[in-house]
Amino acid sequence: MTIELQRPVDDPIVLDDLERLSFRVDRRAYTDEDLAAQEMTRIFDRCWLYVGHESEVPGPGSYVARDVGGRPVVLARGSDGVIRVFANSCPHRGALICSQPAGQARSFRCPYHDWTFSNQGDLVGVPIPDGYGPGFRKADFGLARHRSDSYRGFVFVTFDPEQPRTLTEYLAGATEYLDLIDDQSEVGMEVIQGAQLHGARANWKLMMENSVDIYHFRALHKRYVSYMESLGSVPPRRRGGFGRALGLGHGANELPPAAARPLAYWTPMFGDEFRPCIEATAARFVDRFGAERAERITGTNRALLIFPNLMIIDAIAITIRKIDPVGAGQMAITSVALAPKDEDPGIRELRKSHYLTFLGPAGFATPDDIEIIESCQRGYLNRTVRYSDLSRGMNKEVPETTDELPAREFWRQWDRLMHGDDGHLDLAHRAGTHGAGTHGAPR
Repeated sequence: MTIELQRPVDDPIVLDDLERLSFRVDRRAYTDEDLAAQEMTRIFDRCWLYVGHESEVPGPGSYVARDVGGRPVVLARGSDGVIRVFANSCPHRGALICSQPAGQARSFRCPYHDWTFSNQGDLVGVPIPDGYGPGFRKADFGLARHRSDSYRGFVFVTFDPEQPRTLTEYLAGATEYLDLIDDQSEVGMEVIQGAQLHGARANWKLMMENSVDIYHFRALHKRYVSYMESLGSVPPRRRGGFGRALGLGHGANELPPAAARPLAYWTPMFGDEFRPCIEATAARFVDRFGAERAERITGTNRALLIFPNLMIIDAIAITIRKIDPVGAGQMAITSVALAPKDEDPGIRELRKSHYLTFLGPAGFATPDDIEIIESCQRGYLNRTVRYSDLSRGMNKEVPETTDELPAREFWRQWDRLMHGDDGHLDLAHRAGTHGAGTHGAPR
């Protein structure tokens, strides 16, 4: 049975009425600049946020620089092999110490005054040092280091020095899905080189909703459905699979694939020449994990939302999407493809092709999604209609894939944090009854 928890709401943004099976969100949440500013301090300054994957910094000296939660940071593997996350800001006068998106460096040099830092964050060089008094110590001016941790190769950072949860505690039931993704290789997963940076003229939360909304697939992605049919695949049906609330704002959808999967589900759209390799891989996973778990790893699609702004879609390819707010009406999206390190070269090329065809910003699906959420954002300019409805599936004991349970889980955590509540009691209740994230999903 699905348990949907209700908390008293004294703010009209989220109206969660279990008695009437109604869940509505005031559209001010997508358009109000004051609320957008509050999100940065109450959500992005407090939560664990995704930075990158360990495979993006594979060896000593490798780094990537990107914005996380509105702050420029550097994810770097030091010469000692340790992965750290630094503020991308010189402690002297504040300039970026790393202007390249990725690379290899034994040190970072600030271009303003040539202060130089090791790839472990220590200040190692100051020009004309006799300009400073005897109290000046290099040890006091290292790069600011943020608290970071990783789970199964996924690296997160928190800017809250009082964040009470470890990363694993924060991920709650999402760890189950990260395990399903990372277990797709015995030697590890890797980000395929090259990130896609794009955006949308819409509120970031609309993309989070869209990414766990299976209800729209056949209506919005008609071109892709026709394309799959032309290659011999059966398009997904509206019913089947299930949605889950995983605690602390995280949610997932899980459903049988209609299209092929590089690991390891063959359909005619991949061509007969790849069938023996894919079926042999599927057989190895049965030997490794047993039939039930192997089927879940290789024969199931999933969309995982990790609150607040990480989406991992594992289907005909795997994409990691970091979705960042840029005010109330815009977002920035960083997308990369994830794959097994030991993947057959031919399967890897298939994966990259179908990643671009469906999940990439110029593919069949993503432009549809961008266009429709931008349409929603424009529709909100007509303030006559005040609320959006996310009630689908509240009448179900077992949620289906097209139900909106994962989106409601996201909004409940958003509402808690915007009211200054981190959701600890909610997670404890779940763990004490059915366990974090068991809603409607077989173990």
